[in-house]
Amino acid sequence: MDEVNGVMPPPYAAGAGVGFGFGGNVPRVSKDGDWRFHATEFAKGVAELSVEFGKGCRDVVRQSVLRDDSFVVRKLGGPCKSACTKLRFLNEYLPEDRDLMHSWSVISFVFAVVVAVLIVTSESDTTAPLIQKLHIDPPNATRILLPDGRHLAYQEQGVPSEIARITLVASHSFLSSRLAGIPGIKASLLQEFGIRLVTYDLPGFGESDPHPGRNLESSAMDMLYLSYAVHITEKFWVVGYSGGSIHTWAALKYIPDRVAGAFIVAPLINPYEPGMNKVEKYRTWEKWTSKRKFMYFLTRKFPAFLPYFYRHSFLSGNLDQIDKWLSMSLGKRDKAMIEEVKYQDFWKRDLGESVRQGNVKPFVEEAILQVSNWGFTISDLNIQKKRQGKGVIFWLKSIYKRPREELTGFLGPIHIWQGMEDRVVPPSMSDYVQRVLPGAMVHKLLYEGHFTYFYFCDECHRQMLTTVFGNPQGPLPIKLDSAPIENNNNEETE
Repeated sequence: MDEVNGVMPPPYAAGAGVGFGFGGNVPRVSKDGDWRFHATEFAKGVAELSVEFGKGCRDVVRQSVLRDDSFVVRKLGGPCKSACTKLRFLNEYLPEDRDLMHSWSVISFVFAVVVAVLIVTSESDTTAPLIQKLHIDPPNATRILLPDGRHLAYQEQGVPSEIARITLVASHSFLSSRLAGIPGIKASLLQEFGIRLVTYDLPGFGESDPHPGRNLESSAMDMLYLSYAVHITEKFWVVGYSGGSIHTWAALKYIPDRVAGAFIVAPLINPYEPGMNKVEKYRTWEKWTSKRKFMYFLTRKFPAFLPYFYRHSFLSGNLDQIDKWLSMSLGKRDKAMIEEVKYQDFWKRDLGESVRQGNVKPFVEEAILQVSNWGFTISDLNIQKKRQGKGVIFWLKSIYKRPREELTGFLGPIHIWQGMEDRVVPPSMSDYVQRVLPGAMVHKLLYEGHFTYFYFCDECHRQMLTTVFGNPQGPLPIKLDSAPIENNNNEETE
């Protein structure tokens, strides 16, 4: 009707049909295209503003810095003109713009960009190492049942219990397992000294069940129950290395009657130990990287953040170096040690066993134990008289019977080996132990680091065992049961 009356409809009224006045279809702008349009316009606006901002900065520099009476021009103008005069012979190689100041500034900028691109390209051309996945072997540990219903996994090396002259019980360090023990120690050396070596997984590590609320006293009790379960009838020696030494200290404190002695390599002490003097604390903390210090701070103040770091490192399912995951600062000999094939093979198996359960809680607990109040101090291990009782009842008893003086502390020998180049457990920690525990024998090792003396060193292992136990005497002789022989003789006589 409008068309008859001579009134043309507006173009947008045509919908998807033929558009009047435009000679074709009317394009519809989709949401995706609308977003691209706005993004393009925004980018153009940013570019224009950047150009204008650059021009403004250029004008400011010209008006303030590049004036004839400015300090920069007065000091550098002469040398620049002299350099331009000497480089004038290169004008024929420059672009059409023969202005030296402009051309050489452009060339210098381009040269810097090219060098940066070459550096990045050369770094990107190097083959990036493939991310190795952690392999975990099938479970194969021997386990015992503890009184509280938990299972504890352990491993035995050396001579059988019946002929063992010496029994060692070793607890492992952080991010390790029962497979560690004394890494690389030869079976022939254990046989030569008649040693039975028993190692076990801490709660939640390897194939041991987690403990709902463990502390160092419960750790000592686990060691005690283990000794009973594997038929250790005599006193045993405890072995500690690095972080595992805190469980050795606990055994000396809580079950001293069952322990014959201790030898510890790189003894770890609570870095916040109030008994350490300023010099010892300074020499301890200065050896550590900033990240390691930060992790100690988090562990002490905000342990709830530790699971994030652990799940993105050794609990990620990938394989990497121990110094990177634990933020260790290693010396040259330690770095060379962890690069060796025998260490790498050991590290893969030990790490896989340690994180077998994939549970972050045991690692957080172990880290907290290292920096929290232990419930005792190293000085408590000194031999001292037991405090006598007080009160009227004790006084009345003392009238009729003289009280017997009893000693407390640890009565056995303590041997400590400390590498003087150790940056993980610095020598200052052993200095503190020697100061508060004068009875401990500290063996200082020049040029040795954290790993070099304890890992895969046959000579070192022999030196340690000889120092503690003297010359090897071999296993105990097998006791023959003479009763059946006597019976046979009697029968023949009859």
